[in-house]
Amino acid sequence: MLSKRHAEILRMLADEGTVTISELAARLGVSLETVRRDVRPLTENGSVLKIHGAVGLAGQVGEAPFQRRMRENADAKRRIAREMAQLIRDGDSVMLDTGTTTSFVARELLGHRRLTVVTNSSDIARTLATVNGNKVYMAGGELRSDSGAAFGVSAIEFIAKFSVTHAIISAGAIDAPSGVMDFDLEEAEFARMMLSRGEQSYVVTDHTKFGRRGLVSVAGFDAIGHLVTDAPVGDDLAMLLEGHGTRLIIAGSV
Repeated sequence: MLSKRHAEILRMLADEGTVTISELAARLGVSLETVRRDVRPLTENGSVLKIHGAVGLAGQVGEAPFQRRMRENADAKRRIAREMAQLIRDGDSVMLDTGTTTSFVARELLGHRRLTVVTNSSDIARTLATVNGNKVYMAGGELRSDSGAAFGVSAIEFIAKFSVTHAIISAGAIDAPSGVMDFDLEEAEFARMMLSRGEQSYVVTDHTKFGRRGLVSVAGFDAIGHLVTDAPVGDDLAMLLEGHGTRLIIAGSV
């Protein structure tokens, strides 16, 4: 029989992947020996693995960085994705770049039918292909080991052939007044092209990306039709968005 403390340990590991024994003790308010005693039955039943003074969920130890990022701010990303999915109708054409928030959008679209989906993400392609009469087109090229996504000239040339109803990108950083930014040149170039291929363009991102400066500019606010996020933005950014005609959508707000 597992105690409430066992359940709390499993919850923390599910949220964060790997946690040290000392950090578990501090957060649970118990001794190191108590944590070691609590962890023992979890390791014996195979739920948890020990790694150099820390523990992690068996299925998540050694996982790719993209899978770890999927757990960061997961609740916020899920709410954003649910809001975004409500703007899409059965039969629409959708373009999605690679990113954890756009992967959550793909999962929220599993209830839609007959979508035409264009993406460079193998995760999104796997999620939406072969279900509900969808058509999925995936950009080619070498897949990155961390995200399973294709970038480069061939990927950009591929998506440039399409015009879709909804073009949806994630964001590494949102800076006022610079706009949407990223930390990778190829990802920024791909996202910039994707924004230009939609009748409606969207950036989906959680509040942690606001006030950050990236390395490479993706687009100014004048190139973005909608910004979908999980929390209100500062007055300066709100005024910039309004001035450029960008619609701000807060997930869950009336």
